[in-house]
Amino acid sequence: MLDGMFNTQLIGGKSLADLLTLEFLISILGDVLAAIVILVLGFAIAGWVGRRIAAIGGRNPHLDVTLFNFLGNLVRYAILAFAALFILNTFGVQTTSVVAVIGAAGLAIGLALQGTLSNVAAGVMLIFFRPIKAGDFVEVNGQMGTVKEINLNFTELASIGNVQIIIPNSEVWGNTITNYSVYPTRRAEWIFGVSYESDLKLAERVIFETVMADPRSMSEPEPFIQVNNLGDFSVDFLVRVWVPSADYFAYQADIKRAVKDAFDAHGIDIPFPTRTVHTAAS
Repeated sequence: MLDGMFNTQLIGGKSLADLLTLEFLISILGDVLAAIVILVLGFAIAGWVGRRIAAIGGRNPHLDVTLFNFLGNLVRYAILAFAALFILNTFGVQTTSVVAVIGAAGLAIGLALQGTLSNVAAGVMLIFFRPIKAGDFVEVNGQMGTVKEINLNFTELASIGNVQIIIPNSEVWGNTITNYSVYPTRRAEWIFGVSYESDLKLAERVIFETVMADPRSMSEPEPFIQVNNLGDFSVDFLVRVWVPSADYFAYQADIKRAVKDAFDAHGIDIPFPTRTVHTAAS
């Protein structure tokens, strides 16, 4: 009676008697060992390839380490995913349906995380093309500050008042970026007004000598000092001088004060708006 039960009960197309045979157990053991080997090799290869890609960014100072760490992790997970598919295939699982399920799940997750993924994509572009980098003084999306960090989700700025500003990468990459730190020099510009009664040649000489007395002023390209406008109350000089970018803001403020002091020392009037009121005699 027991023999009949063993012969009639089927599990996966095999009778219980067949399942207990040595040949079938060896087959199962072989599949398990193959899966373990594939898993070990998958982790080893994925780790080696990931480390090699990440090391590329570390060896070259012109490349961004964050980007290559991201690419290394991406390749590592891709290799592990293929290893998992090989393991499933070893046990006879139809991997086509598994891939379809994973693809559908990935599409659903992508739609749900559309904003986050757009920030990640923009972060990759920022890190790869490097329009800005840590330490640059920039203006992005109406915000101005020093770049502290660029990761795959957001860019961190420190404002002039040392306030943290977090900008999503999609808003950084998708907007105009003004980078004040790329070029080593900048052109400073002022407009200095003097009264119509002032000696214009004296005023021009005073401005030139005052500006060029500052060691930060550059003689090449040559400074530009010319009368630019005849205003309602003043004759306006347009002054343009090149200066190292790192000194720009302090330099602009210092020159304004120095020129004011020099005008006072030479008796050159700085006019201010006036109004003449005529009253009819009663």
